[in-house]
Amino acid sequence: MHVDTTDLRLLRIFLTIAESGGFAAAQGELNLSLPTISSHMATLESRLGLTLCRRGRGGFALTTEGNAVYEEARHLFQALDRFEQRARALRNRLSGTLTLGVVDNTITDPNLPLEAVFARFAQEAPEVVVSITTRPPSELLRDVVSRQLQIAIGSFPRIALGLDYTDLHTERQNLYCGRRHPLFDTDDADITVELAREHRIVARSYWGMRDMKLFAIAAPRAVVSDMESTARLILSGAYLGYLPDHYAAADTAAGRLRPIRPDLFGVKALFQAATAPEAREEPIVALFLNLLAAEMRGAGVSPAAASPPRPAQ
Repeated sequence: MHVDTTDLRLLRIFLTIAESGGFAAAQGELNLSLPTISSHMATLESRLGLTLCRRGRGGFALTTEGNAVYEEARHLFQALDRFEQRARALRNRLSGTLTLGVVDNTITDPNLPLEAVFARFAQEAPEVVVSITTRPPSELLRDVVSRQLQIAIGSFPRIALGLDYTDLHTERQNLYCGRRHPLFDTDDADITVELAREHRIVARSYWGMRDMKLFAIAAPRAVVSDMESTARLILSGAYLGYLPDHYAAADTAAGRLRPIRPDLFGVKALFQAATAPEAREEPIVALFLNLLAAEMRGAGVSPAAASPPRPAQ
């Protein structure tokens, strides 16, 4: 006998009848009429070529064959239940690799709680391997477009078409000078764009050289590809340059750095999570983005509009 879905349904009805103690007792459980139950049992017995039960004045009773079929059917459905539970667990268990790109030096940013996100992600997807890459913003977007990365997190001066962007928060950046710089002891009221332009200003290649446009400088005296290089040049006392306030906070508190004219030079950089549209449908990507959004809401972080570079004054 080849068992199909109809046979499984008939066997389940038989199990209910046997465990209820008869046709009439099984009516409420099966929500079927007595004639329908009798018809189903007759069909099953015909399919098996066996008499499974007897009923009459002596009451309901399983035959010897009926008892044997009952035991086998019970084991069959227990195995099916285990199979369904296992398949459901496999379906719900996340596996694979999450490829994530993040711009450098965000660990001091209180508005980007990635550590908390990683902790929750490890709990909810313990079998997923997390692969993190740190690169400049343009390279991160390039890798998302080429599907080498599933998610890129950063402030992107240029937008790559065809990607989805989720606003995260805005990062405050200021123009800084080091303690040995000539402007360090100059009052903010005396500092203008023209005065700042007389000094060496660091150009950030990863920020699309926007710093030069702000000061209308054609040829930079220093070009960097990462934030730490910017900080080293500023701390030398020979250069001015942009840093996020959270990154510069420790050196500012120690008196090694000073922001210049935040009201004039300060900008806000919008941080976003960039993904390919189809990647957002992947379970591990969706989980990470949901956890990131939840952690940022929990921290009271809300995105705000970014500030474009100020025109020269």
